[in-house]
Amino acid sequence: MSNYFLLEHLKVQNANCIAGLTYGFPAITHFLGYTHALSRKLQQQFGIELTGCAVVCHQHQVQAYQPSGWGDYVFALTRNPLTKEGNTAPIVEEGRMHLTVSLILEADKAFSNSQQQRLVEMLGLLAQRQKLAGGQVISLKGVSLYSDDDEQALSRKLLRKMLPGFVLTDRSELLKQHYQQLVATQPNATMLDAWLDFSALTYRAVIADDVDSSTDQHAAEWVRVPKPANGYLVPITTGYKAISPLYPAGAVANSRDPQYPFCFVESAYGVGLWLSPHRVPDVRDVIWRYRQQGPWYLCATNTSQNALKLHPEQEAALAELPETELTYY
Repeated sequence: MSNYFLLEHLKVQNANCIAGLTYGFPAITHFLGYTHALSRKLQQQFGIELTGCAVVCHQHQVQAYQPSGWGDYVFALTRNPLTKEGNTAPIVEEGRMHLTVSLILEADKAFSNSQQQRLVEMLGLLAQRQKLAGGQVISLKGVSLYSDDDEQALSRKLLRKMLPGFVLTDRSELLKQHYQQLVATQPNATMLDAWLDFSALTYRAVIADDVDSSTDQHAAEWVRVPKPANGYLVPITTGYKAISPLYPAGAVANSRDPQYPFCFVESAYGVGLWLSPHRVPDVRDVIWRYRQQGPWYLCATNTSQNALKLHPEQEAALAELPETELTYY
C-alpha cells in the first residue's frame, strides 16, 4: 500500500532562489532537507520515515528588478541590520523569492486509524514551524493523507488535486544524450557546453536559397535555435560530488559539526522538466529521493532512468507547441 502526505499550498516568503550557478527556484536539496527534518521529528514520536517528496509549484516571484527599466535584472537587496557603529552594513548579495508550492511526502509504512488524525495534526504544526529553503512559511492550506492499494487511482486523485501547477522532474538523461550528439560534431565540446544549451537563448542567421551571399547584400533572417529536446526544460542543481577524501571527525578545523567525518564537495548539475501534473501517469515517477554512489550524492526521480511514457498523440502535440521563453534560470 502506498502512503503519501500532501502539504497543500505552502506559502513561503524570502526563500533562497540561488542554487549554485542557477537561480530562479530553490535547489531540490532544500526540499529534501525540509522533508528530512520533518522525518526526524516524526520518527521520534511515531516511528515513521519520510523517504522522498514531489515538488509542485503554483506561484513564484523572484525579488528582482531592472534598474533602468530595461536590460538585465538584478536582485533587490537590503542592508540590515546596522553595524555596531550605526552605519549601513556592506551588501552581501543574496537572491530571494516568494513562492507557493505543494509537497507530496512519501511515507515508508501504513498507519492505524488512531494514528492518522494525530499525524495530520502534528505534520500541520511542524510544517509551519521550520523554514523552507531559508524562507518563512507564512501559511498552509491543509495537510491530507492518501493511502491506496491501487497506485494508478491514487496517482490520479493526488496529482489532479495539484492543478493548476507544475511538478518538477529529473530529466538529466537528456543532458547525457545531448552531450554525446554534440561531441560527434564538435570533438572539443564539454559537458558544460551541453548543459548551457538547455538554458541559453541562441539565434542563427538564415539566408534564402535564391540569394548569392558572395555577391548580393541581403538581410539575413535570424531564426531561434530550438532547445535540445521538447518541453519546459531548465538547468538545475541536483546534488554534490566529493572533491576530497573523507576526513575523520575533528580532523578539519572549523567544520560545521566536528562529531562527524568531513568531506569537501562541489555542486552537481543536471536538467529538470516542469510538467503539468495531469501528464504524470504515476506519482512515484516524480518523487525525489537521495541516491549515493561513490563520490556522487544526488537527488533524482524515477524519470531520470525511465522517461515519462506519453501517448503518440501527446508527443506530436508537444512537438508542435511553440517553445516557451524561460525568463528565470
